[in-house]
Amino acid sequence: MAASCRFSRFLWNPHKCRVVNVARRCLSVQTEREAEVRYLDGDASGVAVLAMNRPKTRNAIGKNILQLFQESLEKFKFDKSLRVIILKSDVKGAFCAGADLKERAAMKEEEVGPFVAKLRSTILDFMNLPLPTIAAIDGTALGGGLEIALGCDIRVAADSAKMGLTETKLAIIPGGGGTQNLARVCGPSVAKELIFTARALDGVEAHRMGVVNHVVEQNDDGDAAYLKALQLAKEIAPQGPIALRMAKLAINKGSEVDLMSGLAFEQQCYAQVIPTKDRMEGLMAFKEKRPPQYKGE
Repeated sequence: MAASCRFSRFLWNPHKCRVVNVARRCLSVQTEREAEVRYLDGDASGVAVLAMNRPKTRNAIGKNILQLFQESLEKFKFDKSLRVIILKSDVKGAFCAGADLKERAAMKEEEVGPFVAKLRSTILDFMNLPLPTIAAIDGTALGGGLEIALGCDIRVAADSAKMGLTETKLAIIPGGGGTQNLARVCGPSVAKELIFTARALDGVEAHRMGVVNHVVEQNDDGDAAYLKALQLAKEIAPQGPIALRMAKLAINKGSEVDLMSGLAFEQQCYAQVIPTKDRMEGLMAFKEKRPPQYKGE
């Protein structure tokens, strides 16, 4: 049966948030959705949640879910109403178990390289999204699962989560940007230790070693990291949207070059916010002692 798309609406209300539009893509009537985008409103307006849902494989990365990621990211790039993206799992106890090894084993040798290249490209698209992204790691995040989380700007983990780049156990290396991004997040020496040993960390250890920004105690519903990520998203969303995009661009570009070149990038990005209506709105709101109403203009 040919692939189909459908849209549905339903209420979803953790902590005064409501899903106003859910986009789903199914391969056929027999297959369950593997990922969906939820747009929140209320006090979480401007926040979108990209949720993985492959319970039988613990969200292992296969061709279909990778395609869904790419389609969602393409929409995010051009949606000016969005302020923050949260990446999470709908499968209790699992963020993403890494590559779908059963699917990978069925690939011909010449298919493996292009698939891993597509994964690497997708993670790069996560990194280059022009708005803040947060990974909520509730459960296991191994191999490609952690690589996707490393592609996000901020990572939150439950204390019971398990994460690591464990590819050397399979006589391969991380191929979705893990060798580069982990080293940039927590330093080359720590990255080498974790990759060489194929060690899996819990949330507390990951926070101590700088792999995640926040660690929280897991709750009975298994969504503690998501709730913390949502709290962070609500803090970020009210800020000037153009300022957020320019700040992310300046940090991303500046972290790859020497200090003087980084300062030049910062100057260029600052120049982009000077002529905006939002900058003037921010000044007026401060003067009038009221919350600013930013429009991304």
